[in-house]
Amino acid sequence: MTTSPFNLCNLPPWVIASRHFNDHPQPLEIQGVRQANRFLFEKLVSIPNLEQRAEIFNDYMSVKFQLHQWECQGTAPARKSIRNSYLRFLRGWMMDANSVEGAVLKGWVESRLGLPPTFHKVRIPGILSEEYQLFAYDRMKGSARTNAINSQLDLLYEYCQFELASLYPAGGHITLYRGTNDADDYELLEHEGRRLQIVRLNNLVSFTSDEERAWEFGDTVWEIRAPLVKVFFFNGLLPNSILKGEGEFLVIGGEYRVRRVMCTV
Repeated sequence: MTTSPFNLCNLPPWVIASRHFNDHPQPLEIQGVRQANRFLFEKLVSIPNLEQRAEIFNDYMSVKFQLHQWECQGTAPARKSIRNSYLRFLRGWMMDANSVEGAVLKGWVESRLGLPPTFHKVRIPGILSEEYQLFAYDRMKGSARTNAINSQLDLLYEYCQFELASLYPAGGHITLYRGTNDADDYELLEHEGRRLQIVRLNNLVSFTSDEERAWEFGDTVWEIRAPLVKVFFFNGLLPNSILKGEGEFLVIGGEYRVRRVMCTV
């Protein structure tokens, strides 16, 4: 995967994208986010209930980014930019990963971890290509719709990692599934067996924890062991929101070892 020489993470982009990292993950941290919001995370540690923690998180985001004050703004663009919070972009992704909301989420991965997208509506051969410029246009168009969206997504990722550490105290990996109708269009890096391959995935990809549900999305289903540190969001993270993900996980991409699941029907 082509990487950027710049990121805001504690590890370089080429490491984060590598198959070695996915096999042997290390902690990832967006520069300064935990420190700048330490009072939030100190508060969360003292709350034993996930739903209550999610409520605290949503309230904190609302106050920090003035999301609750959208009606007070003097112009329609100002009201729209504040009203369109991180929740709007998550919903947009779940409706269509190639939407402008999807471009903003892929753009966050690129700016924070240094991994540019390999697909947005069409395959992106590189950051100097016309296809990349089309992605950049969508990203810019989407980013203009809200207030400090990248900073909102920074906090969302760190909160997700906080909750995953609580759910999986031993760390490591989680088994996830992805259904696709265009398996042959992915960049194949290596064959490791009849049903085992290493492929290059987009910089942000949807998976599900439910193997049966994965078959609803394609005639090929892949199984991966996703590093928990590369999970950007999962649908149980904000149980009081209206997000309906059906076991959906948003996973930061790179070089993944995928196993093709055989249909048992």
